[in-house]
Amino acid sequence: MFNIVLVEPEIPANTGNIVRTCAVTHCNLHLVRPLGFSIEDKHLKRAGLDYWNLLNIKIYENLDDFFMQNVNIDFYLATTKGKSLYTEKDYKPDCFFLFGKETKGLPDELLAKERNKCIKVPMLSNKNARSLNLSNSVAIILYEALRQNNFMGMK
Repeated sequence: MFNIVLVEPEIPANTGNIVRTCAVTHCNLHLVRPLGFSIEDKHLKRAGLDYWNLLNIKIYENLDDFFMQNVNIDFYLATTKGKSLYTEKDYKPDCFFLFGKETKGLPDELLAKERNKCIKVPMLSNKNARSLNLSNSVAIILYEALRQNNFMGMK
């Protein structure tokens, strides 16, 4: 089981889509506050459909709280600033994938401190095409990790 961590997500529909992805892949979802929406948001619930009951979700007050509660974990930071492609790492079950908020990504201090854990999805080099949609990025990276682990328990 992998762990998807959304740090300060802003768009409820993205998080709702990620809820559904986590539910059908048996992944844990971790949300780091502040959230740009209420968990009760109708757009969030609509995008997640009726998958909420299939999900193990945990909410943290901030990024420090997340790391205090998850010590000695294997984690990767998804960022457009990464040097390694997401396909260049070996993912073990139970690792964590951190994704930043839609408008700014992950904090620069964290990226600088953990450069060797930064991964990216390749894109065209175009200043007007800043990044992929958050829920698409989660799906791309998660399915690579699942593929590397022979789609554990999936049919």
